[in-house]
Amino acid sequence: QERPLESGGGSVQAGGSLKLTCSVAPDWDNNYCMGWFRQAPGKGREAVATTTTLGGSVWYPEAVEGRFTISRDKVKNMLYLDMRDLKPEDSALYYCATHTRYCQDVGSYQYWGQGTQVTVSP
Repeated sequence: QERPLESGGGSVQAGGSLKLTCSVAPDWDNNYCMGWFRQAPGKGREAVATTTTLGGSVWYPEAVEGRFTISRDKVKNMLYLDMRDLKPEDSALYYCATHTRYCQDVGSYQYWGQGTQVTVSP
């Protein structure tokens, strides 16, 4: 396992779009979760999108469902997060994480990237 590495953050105006990219090295042969998380100043880290290595089932919280899309590429060892219709409340440090059996359990993920900043202005 290698530490995930995120890229693609930046600053956009409300209503804009961004695509985050994460280089991952998961165990594709066994069913583990991987996902995207965010942490705004003064708040806890929360999951915004998760998927699995086998089957690719996805989950989103209500706050981002319909606006965020997680996808993975086994050949390129990449995890993506497409974000559209961004809102100021989406501003946060976004992390990619891998390797857990419990997709929505933030504390259970073993490998974390360093994060990439997303800032959405009104």
